[in-house]
Amino acid sequence: MTKVTIQSSGHAFDVKPSQTVLEAAIENGINLPYGCRTGSCGSCKGKLVSGKVMHDDYQGSAMTEVELAAGNALFCCARPLEDLVIDVRESMEAGIKPRILPARVSKKELLAPDVMALHLQLPSSERLQFLPGQYIEFILRNGKRRAFSIANAPHADFGLELHLRLVKGGEFTEYVFNELTEKAIMRIEAPFGSFHLREESNKPIIFAATGTGFAPIKGIIEHMLYNDIQRPMTLYWGGRQPADLYMDDLCRRWAEHVPTFTYVPVLSKPTPDWAGRTGYVQQAITGDMPDLSGYEAYVCGLPNMVDDAQKQFAVHGLEEEAFFSDAFTFAP
Repeated sequence: MTKVTIQSSGHAFDVKPSQTVLEAAIENGINLPYGCRTGSCGSCKGKLVSGKVMHDDYQGSAMTEVELAAGNALFCCARPLEDLVIDVRESMEAGIKPRILPARVSKKELLAPDVMALHLQLPSSERLQFLPGQYIEFILRNGKRRAFSIANAPHADFGLELHLRLVKGGEFTEYVFNELTEKAIMRIEAPFGSFHLREESNKPIIFAATGTGFAPIKGIIEHMLYNDIQRPMTLYWGGRQPADLYMDDLCRRWAEHVPTFTYVPVLSKPTPDWAGRTGYVQQAITGDMPDLSGYEAYVCGLPNMVDDAQKQFAVHGLEEEAFFSDAFTFAP
């Protein structure tokens, strides 16, 4: 085994030969930032202070050749060749160790022509602890995995709500839409992900979502409402057409009844009768809030939106440690 030490905290953990740095960190309860676990989103990127790694395959958008040459590593794909010292932002919150559970499909609910709410029921003797905003992974019969964010809050721990967008040619989503039946039993492992509410902060929150990136944000908002967390929060939800904002009515009800909540829907390809905001969510946010220095931002959606939001928000004063993201990527 090799040993990994986190420079800032001094936390150290062992990595088995079969593990990546991130897999070993999760097993040892060390909270490194991560999203997809497949080398697609770049959330787990950090610096190698000393030591060498070998990388599994990853997408060039997650880490460029320039970043690799500068000593960066993607810890979800990095396998140590020797002991390492790494520099990476680490959450000090207590982690919840993932576990494998059976889950029964209790309901399929079509939210839009291409969005399905999948409701899972856990065994009566089981409860799943998770942080609002985290995700689960389905373990398929062929050993492949598919990850989806939890769209409900942790207090509803007897069941799980997921939002799945139909991907043309997508093996798993086409199966869910066309073949999966209610009462079917699935195998899941959960919880995963470092995209979750930081409850120690009292800063006002900006939520930015595109498409089904709304799912984990919905879980966070419901958690805040359930626990009467009074931090001001503004949700910017972007899509192309009105149907992409598949729970628009729910967001408008929150805005009507919750004094601390503001909702701004944004369409990039609006219909002629659309009277709301147009363009992209990250541009709408910086247009409305030129100074983001006092905020936290939770951003979820396609990688190009997340990446652009991080760059634009930094220009407008958002501190690096106040930006939390989950970039949705599709399995190849």
